[in-house]
Amino acid sequence: MSQINCYLLDDQINSVERIKSLLQLNKSVNIIGELCDPEKAIGEILQLKPQIVFIDVEMPRMSGFQVVEEIRNNLFFPKFIFVTAYDQYAIKAIRAGAFDYILKPIDVDDLRNALNRFVTTQKTFHLPENCCLTMREKEVVELVCEGKTSKEIGEKLHLSKHTIDTHRRKILDKLNINSFSDLSHGEN
Repeated sequence: MSQINCYLLDDQINSVERIKSLLQLNKSVNIIGELCDPEKAIGEILQLKPQIVFIDVEMPRMSGFQVVEEIRNNLFFPKFIFVTAYDQYAIKAIRAGAFDYILKPIDVDDLRNALNRFVTTQKTFHLPENCCLTMREKEVVELVCEGKTSKEIGEKLHLSKHTIDTHRRKILDKLNINSFSDLSHGEN
């Protein structure tokens, strides 16, 4: 199994050290960055391109949700795993497209399960150079490639199935392909 590049963002150094120590128990995890400052972390995440970002919800100056939004606005879509002491943000995290949500204190089994789920669902799909897709269309491609139906994608993105079907047709036209299986892919 290849390495999973992870980034850690939490405003409390103790939390960063705790998750780091747990992640280092898994030989397939490579921690490529860690910060306690959300504003500085955005640039570093965009530069380092981790596959997974472990992120706290409540941080000074910027919430985890604002960080996620800013990173996605820059057309980068890693998997976000929220790690927080507050369970009341779970629904908001799901609506924000979180890959997972782990409560502090972190249970090693919860962490292991999230990583295993990432490995079993993660595929790399290669879009053509100079791809002309909108941010929404790239989100749809990612979800289609994860095996989600138009109905499931619509529920996740708060859009109708009809709207998702329209996005799918436009994506195929823009990429000049007959089906999403025409995108080359491989296991990470």
